[in-house]
Amino acid sequence: MAVSNIVCEWLRALGLGQYAESFLDNGYDDLEICKQVGDPDLDAIGVQNPAHRSKLLKSVRLLREKGAASVYFQLNDPKSLLSDNSDSLERDSSPLMLSELEALLQEQLKADGVCLTAHPYSTPL
Repeated sequence: MAVSNIVCEWLRALGLGQYAESFLDNGYDDLEICKQVGDPDLDAIGVQNPAHRSKLLKSVRLLREKGAASVYFQLNDPKSLLSDNSDSLERDSSPLMLSELEALLQEQLKADGVCLTAHPYSTPL
């Protein structure tokens, strides 16, 4: 079953999409919940590979330090965020101008119903 939510996208961006179903099955369906993941949780989820565990724990630490909004600003290879149809991706040879990138990001955040100045995407100072 192809379920897509922010946790699935986060795991795919890390290159660890194979754990998405296990995360969801174990109740980790929100980034705020994922901030609590530790070694025992990774055991329960079934993450045995030491490199994968290290990558996840590092990312969880970043979630705690920078907040869930940081996930929206990770600029990764677009192929990592696509489904298995990544062979249809056509890349433009010219880089996006900063203003174009900003407009695209604002549009996507709006489409996703994300307000970065509101909870849970920001924390009071």
